[in-house]
Formats: sequence, C-alpha cells, structure tokens
Amino acid sequence: MSKAKERIILGIDPGTTILGYGIIEVREKKMHLVTLGVLHLEKIEDHHLKLQKIFERTVQLIDGFHPDELAIEAPFFGKNVQSMLKLGRAQGVAIAAALSRQLPVTEYAPRKIKQSITGNGAASKEQVAAMLQRELRIPEADMPAKLDATDGLAAAVCHFYQTSTAAATNGKSFTGWKSFLAANSDRVIRPK
Repeated sequence: MSKAKERIILGIDPGTTILGYGIIEVREKKMHLVTLGVLHLEKIEDHHLKLQKIFERTVQLIDGFHPDELAIEAPFFGKNVQSMLKLGRAQGVAIAAALSRQLPVTEYAPRKIKQSITGNGAASKEQVAAMLQRELRIPEADMPAKLDATDGLAAAVCHFYQTSTAAATNGKSFTGWKSFLAANSDRVIRPK
C-alpha cells in the first residue's frame, strides 16, 4: 500500500495595510493547520516599501515552511480604482516571490473562496473564520484577532478543496449531490 503524498499549501490574502496568510499541511487527504498570521503594513507610508515587505515576508514563509503550492486571493473590482491598483500590486509582488522560488501559483476570486469554505459566495469574513475554526479544529484561544489571517487560510483551504475534488472525481460526473455523496461518503463530516 503506497503512502499518499503529503503537501503543504500556503494561502495569502494580499493587502497593503494588512496581508493575511495561512499554511496547511495535507496528510492522508486531511488538512492540518500549520500556522496563520498577518503582516502589518499600516505604519509604512511609502507604497514601494510596503511591496518590498510583502515580497520579503512571502519569501520568508516559503523558505521557512517549504510549501508545495501558493493559493492567493485575486483582487476584486470595487468603486475605488486606486485601492484596486494597490491591491493588484500587492498580489503581484506575492506571486513574484512565489515564482522566485519556483512555487506553483493558483489564483481564486473572493467569491470562489467563500463559496468553497461556507457554501455561500457572499458569506461574511466572520462566517468564513467560524467554518475554518470548526473544520481545522482551531481552539478559540488560537483564533487570530485579525480576520485577514483567516482570509489567507481560506485561500489555502479553498485550494485544497478544489484540487481534492478534481482528483477525487477523476473526471467522473454526478447527477446531483446524492450521487456525489454516495460516491464520496468518506468526505462527509457528520455532526457529533
């Protein structure tokens, strides 16, 4: 019997005020929290220095935890074009840091991440954090004060779900939830 490959996924929620990150390890098709946290950038006034800090911290995370993949939240279009531009730069710098270490990158829309975690693409940050806390069995005392950290973790967990679903179905199609659940009963979490 061959041992399933273990992998580590780094998730990043880019930001120029606070950047959130989370790292999970996948062993035997189960997720385990490695770490999560934030990079505070609000005291740095020069936007270019913020980008440098994002690059450096992303490289530190990669060199320290040796992830196999990076999942990153894509910027979303808002009313403020300048904010979106800055967010896009922050995301680009984090991606460049990953590519400098030959790390594969997958980008997910915010709605896709929320949908993947909660089943609702319009879920609040608090709902996402609560689902992650339950799914990864994170003690209340270990939950971060800043939801940017759980947003970064959500990107990693979304990537796990997306890649696991693709691998688990092996190209199979299902007629609905009932047939999917029947074929994947080992993936169903039942309330205790």
